[in-house]
Amino acid sequence: MFQRLTQEGRTGVFPYLTVGFPTIDDTLSLAPALAEAGADLIELGVPFSDPIADGPTIQAASFDALQQGVTLTKCLEVCKTLRGNGLETPLVLMGYYNPILSYGIDAFARDAVLAGADGAIVPDLPPEESAPLREALKSQGLPLISLLTPTSTDERIAEACALAEGFIYCVAVTGVTGARREVSTNVFELLDRIRKHTTLPIAVGFGISEREHVESLAGHAQAAVVGSALINVIHSAPPDERLRRAGDFIAKLAGRKS
Repeated sequence: MFQRLTQEGRTGVFPYLTVGFPTIDDTLSLAPALAEAGADLIELGVPFSDPIADGPTIQAASFDALQQGVTLTKCLEVCKTLRGNGLETPLVLMGYYNPILSYGIDAFARDAVLAGADGAIVPDLPPEESAPLREALKSQGLPLISLLTPTSTDERIAEACALAEGFIYCVAVTGVTGARREVSTNVFELLDRIRKHTTLPIAVGFGISEREHVESLAGHAQAAVVGSALINVIHSAPPDERLRRAGDFIAKLAGRKS
């Protein structure tokens, strides 16, 4: 996928969906609709009661999903169903460490690859504590995606990049997820600092909500992650309009006419 982005000379668009928001059926319909609209990779968010990296929008989506009984097991089932339905777009599970520990690290790694996942992002797992999960995933051929933030020291960046696989998730702001009017200029300095330590692709998230944001990353990062802005679109749409509005939003971010 990253090779294709390079060949096509464009910045990828990675939408985030909270599994089970608004419903499981919506997730199963939205993922392929977003892929058709131009999504290059889809993050499947695992609902959690204490999503410390997330702002109010994704917190609320996680709460709604938890109220419906969505668990890590259900998220893996959704991933497997999407693959069974023919979705070929890369799928990365994004969730917090507690549910993975409860599920069992080795079992999670095994079941994630069986479900058709392409990797995992665990925002509350620091590098120095990541070895058990990283090795379990690696044994199944899956990467644990490293995250870096504007407050990361050069030493921290070097450490995370040395362990990194797949791509680097660059957090654009000092704060939680949420749609913002513009991409922080601080992110470009961070991208330059990261690039000194790795040749891996870099995806920028937290605050992406406009086509202009994606365009501003050209030449600096390989992809833009959009979460809260998309969740807002889904939340505000009438049930019979969710697929169309979400697809139109991603098509616009990807530079398509939809």
